[in-house]
Amino acid sequence: MDLAVKLIVFLPLLAAAIAGLFCRVIGDRPAQFVTCAALLAAAVLSCWVFVRIGFGPADQKLVVVKLSTWIGSGTLDVDWALRIDTLTAVMLVVVTVVSSMVHVYSVGYMAEDASIPRFMAYLSLFTFFMLMLVTSDNLVQMFFGWEGVGLASYLLIGFWFDKPSANAAAIKAFLVNRVGDFGFALGIFAVWMLTGSVSFNEIFAKAGDFAKMNIQFLGMELNALTTCCLLLFVGAMGKSAQLGLHTWLPDAMEGPTPVSALIHAATMVTAGVFMVARLSPLFELSQTALAVVTLVGAATAFFAATVGLTQFDIKRVIAYSTCSQLGYMFFACGVGAYSAAMFHLMTHAFFKALLFLGAGSVIHCLHHEQDMRAMGGVREKAPQTFALMWVGTLALAGIGVPVILGHGLGFAGFYSKDIILEAAFGAHSTVGFVAFWLGILGAFMTAFYSARLMFMTFYGKYRGDHHTWDHAHESPPSMLIPLYVLGLGAVFAGIVAYNWFVGDSWQAFWGKSIAIASTKEILHHAHEVPLWVKVLPLVMALSGIALSYLYYVKSPDLPARTIAAFPSLHRFFFNKWFFDELYDRLFVRPSLALGKALWKKGDVAIIDGVGPDGIAAGTQGFSSVLSRFQSGYLYHYAFAMLVGVAGLVTYFLLAKG
Repeated sequence: MDLAVKLIVFLPLLAAAIAGLFCRVIGDRPAQFVTCAALLAAAVLSCWVFVRIGFGPADQKLVVVKLSTWIGSGTLDVDWALRIDTLTAVMLVVVTVVSSMVHVYSVGYMAEDASIPRFMAYLSLFTFFMLMLVTSDNLVQMFFGWEGVGLASYLLIGFWFDKPSANAAAIKAFLVNRVGDFGFALGIFAVWMLTGSVSFNEIFAKAGDFAKMNIQFLGMELNALTTCCLLLFVGAMGKSAQLGLHTWLPDAMEGPTPVSALIHAATMVTAGVFMVARLSPLFELSQTALAVVTLVGAATAFFAATVGLTQFDIKRVIAYSTCSQLGYMFFACGVGAYSAAMFHLMTHAFFKALLFLGAGSVIHCLHHEQDMRAMGGVREKAPQTFALMWVGTLALAGIGVPVILGHGLGFAGFYSKDIILEAAFGAHSTVGFVAFWLGILGAFMTAFYSARLMFMTFYGKYRGDHHTWDHAHESPPSMLIPLYVLGLGAVFAGIVAYNWFVGDSWQAFWGKSIAIASTKEILHHAHEVPLWVKVLPLVMALSGIALSYLYYVKSPDLPARTIAAFPSLHRFFFNKWFFDELYDRLFVRPSLALGKALWKKGDVAIIDGVGPDGIAAGTQGFSSVLSRFQSGYLYHYAFAMLVGVAGLVTYFLLAKG
């Protein structure tokens, strides 16, 4: 077990080093082979660890592999250690399986790029940092992985560094995440100050006493646990693109499509959900923090869905879908259904990676075209991509028949999304009901814009350039095989894993890796909700698909008529609720004005005016005048001496007179 865990984590790092540092020695193909082989091996080992941990004896559900001592300073002791429990095992499977498929897919998608070894090295480095994050045994090591995926995402989003838009998107992602990471760092500092430890086991052991502590801040008395949880959640909001810190996510589409699948499906954006689940023994002791998590998640699910209705870039539609689905995961955590949140994280990884890579297949087919208004009829040229993207779309929409066979029958997203909505309703709280109804509206909009993507892309007549259409073709096997693997997950992951995550055997499966008490209570209520609560999500999903069919297939003039009828609402949604403009007015412009003022008034007027342009310039001018007296001729110096003597004589005569 110990060796397998070490190989899972460090094989991607080794592959990144080989591909990145020695690609000119070994060549492009060996670099691609090394990175793909390392990730496939890690995926196989992760599945073995998942089985050993998830279905092993209760006393063997936690394995800690200590690598070395990292920090030893006073009372602060931090080890390099790999913590493997059910929560980690689930993440290992999700990260390595999706990442390995992205690696294989990239071999075909990036085949024409001269920098493919560098790209593959970045992918593997990103995966290593994500694995370090999910296997961390303490908050400091988690922060190391947290910042590592931020760095790697900057490199991947800005991979095509000759594009100004890619550079701007990478910088935006990096800066917005710094805001969230600052809150996360403050939360870590606060936890250590109040508990004297950063180790998860020790923090959880002291959680009861921790919850009774208060701290003073600006004359206010605040609950210490709530304050720490909210600070930690700010970090999760940044990394997982929740409302307010979401603006980097759609711009990250400037990177190559495999980057979108890796970052937005299974790794970086799910880090926040994983962190809240990992720290669930702390969050469950603060009802205020859980209420904030619930409301933020529900608002994000609704907000991102409204924006997804109006976008035309095929990747941006899927990106806003990711943002919305992350909101579902967070409000599941907020009502205490941590295993349901992880269930949706797992199923979402498969069908969202499938959709992103499917979109990449369409872009590859149409020679890098991403605007859905210039598509149409693509199923004729790419029938396999068409079928596989319908699988991902139906999984995202949550299509399935409830009640039958005990827990229903449908695509993967049907099981995980419905249990989240049932848990929100079963919470019987105000924030729970708010989350439920916003989630229901989000389900309708998700089905609508997902079907809209399919109808605009694959149905009707082609609306782009005819030269592009003449050369359009299906993707190569290296790109299609990963789609089939992910398609299997999008179909079967839900029905296979239902009992493990939220069914009869969930408690035996999860052990003590998440907060048991709150999860047990909320899942009990979720399974007892009225029948209409179970049926309503399906009704909304089918209604959304049917309405989308009416708009974009049967009556394609309806979208323009609807926009004309509600121009302000469309402009509001299309411009993403004007968050970018608001932040530009509140932060960017004042910062730019302050910078210009400090430059003109501070640097130029004061520093340069007093220094180089003032004293220094005066000294230089005075010295240039004096230098004129240094001519080098003896008679000049003799004349100056005579003038001086005459001056002194005159002075004394006048003084005495």
